[in-house]
Amino acid sequence: MESIHVSEQDIQPHSLWQSIALHLLPGVLLTIFFVLAVPVVENKGFPAPFALVLAILFVLIPFELGVLFYEGKKRNGTFSLRGIVLYQEKIPVWQYFLLVPALLFWLIICFSLFTPVDNFLIKTVFSWLPAWFIPSNWLTNIGQYSRTNLVVVMTLYAIANVFTGPVVEDLYFRGYLLPRLSHPKGWAPLINTVLFSLYHFFSPWQQLSRILGLLPMVYVVAWKRNIYLGLITHCLLNLLSTVSIIVMIFKSLPATTNL
Repeated sequence: MESIHVSEQDIQPHSLWQSIALHLLPGVLLTIFFVLAVPVVENKGFPAPFALVLAILFVLIPFELGVLFYEGKKRNGTFSLRGIVLYQEKIPVWQYFLLVPALLFWLIICFSLFTPVDNFLIKTVFSWLPAWFIPSNWLTNIGQYSRTNLVVVMTLYAIANVFTGPVVEDLYFRGYLLPRLSHPKGWAPLINTVLFSLYHFFSPWQQLSRILGLLPMVYVVAWKRNIYLGLITHCLLNLLSTVSIIVMIFKSLPATTNL
C-alpha cells in the first residue's frame, strides 16, 4: 500500500447521489450473483453459502478494486492507489492495542445482543425469503454434502471473509468513499456506516445491529485518519465468526458423511 499524505482539500468530494451509488452498487451486484448462483452450486453438490463465497471473490472484490485502480489510473496515469486510498496517518502502536480490542468488543456485544431481534425480523419481516438465504438454515441437511466439498467451501470462505473481502472493503469504503463524504461536516461517518450496512442486501435483518456496531469504528477511523484501525478490527471480527461457523458445521456432520 502506497502511503502518501494528501490534503483533503485537494480531493474532489462525491455528490450525495454519487456516494449512494458507489456504496450500494457492489452490494446489489453481489446479491444478484448470489441469488442466481445458488441453484448452480447446489446442482454441483455444494451448499448455498458457496454461491456467496463466489460472489465475494468474483464480483465484490473485482468491482471495488476496479473502481480504486480506475480512479488511480485517472489521477496518476498508472494503476496506483496513491492519492486514492486516504486515511493512512501514522498513530502510536499503543493506540492499536487500545482501540482495536475496544472496537472489537463493542461489535461482538452489539451483534450478540441483537441476535434475538435479527431472528425476529427473519421470522416476520423477511419470512418471504427462501430458506437458503438465511444463514441459520445453512446447517440443515449439511450431511448430504461431501467432506471434500465442504472443505473447499470453508477454505475459500475463510480466504474471502477473513482476509481479501474485509481488506478490500476497508480500502474502498473507509479509505476511498469515507474521505470523499467529508463535505457534510461531522455526518460523514454516520452516512458511511448506514450506507455500508445497507450494502449488505444479502443480510437485511442485521441493519440495526450492524449500524450500532460499526458506527464507533468508522468514527474512530475518521478521527484518527487511519483505515488500519478499522481494517484490523474488521478482519478479527470476521475471523471469529468464520471460526465459529466452521466449528459448527463440522460438529454437525454425521460420522458417516461421504468423503
